[in-house]
Amino acid sequence: MPLLVCQDLTLGYEGKAVIKNLSFEVRAGNYVCIVGENGSGKTTLMRALLHLLSPQSGEIRFSDGLTAHDIGYLPQRTEAQKDFPASVREVVLSGFAGKSRSPFLSREQRSSAGQIMERLGIAPLASRSFRTLSGGQQQRTLLARALCATGKLLLLDEPMASLDPTAAHELYHTIEELNRRDGITVVMITHDVHTASHYATHILDIGSTPHFFGTVAEYRAIGRLCGCGEEAENDA
Repeated sequence: MPLLVCQDLTLGYEGKAVIKNLSFEVRAGNYVCIVGENGSGKTTLMRALLHLLSPQSGEIRFSDGLTAHDIGYLPQRTEAQKDFPASVREVVLSGFAGKSRSPFLSREQRSSAGQIMERLGIAPLASRSFRTLSGGQQQRTLLARALCATGKLLLLDEPMASLDPTAAHELYHTIEELNRRDGITVVMITHDVHTASHYATHILDIGSTPHFFGTVAEYRAIGRLCGCGEEAENDA
């Protein structure tokens, strides 16, 4: 049974459609990369999956008992976010917001957050101010926050943006482990389809006409992923 289904989805703002008649489904354990040129509606789709935007038509369905509170979200990095005046531990623990009716975190939640920080290699930074971290450390902290919210589905919006190559490679590897070892389903917006395709199982191209959704092998078979330097340069 699919974890997520989008059927004949049309999304937009003030009556103007950005995405039209989009259909695809994501199964548990998939690693889906959403690609498309600027303005094609990638972040608009992400907002709809997070229930922050209602479809103009069509529907979004979640299954397997998944609710909005079971989705971990790592948004695009912003300047305000980089200067967030909180400790790493406080940022990570905020991922539990909305998971229970009590305003206080349980011992189990604090223990779980500690384990997640250990897993992502940021436990030694727990008392550090978020604003003092490197870009890669900040993204790992926000990923840990997202993991506090979910063990099922991660939505990631350009998580590698503004990271240096080493930090980006390490984050790709971490997300791959979460997907393949822990079975967490990943839906990630990216501009770097060539690198992301080495980790993904499926590609959703909403910049193409018609929209494409299929495996990486199928995407490569239609000539959209040749892996050559010329195509990579043309895509930049």
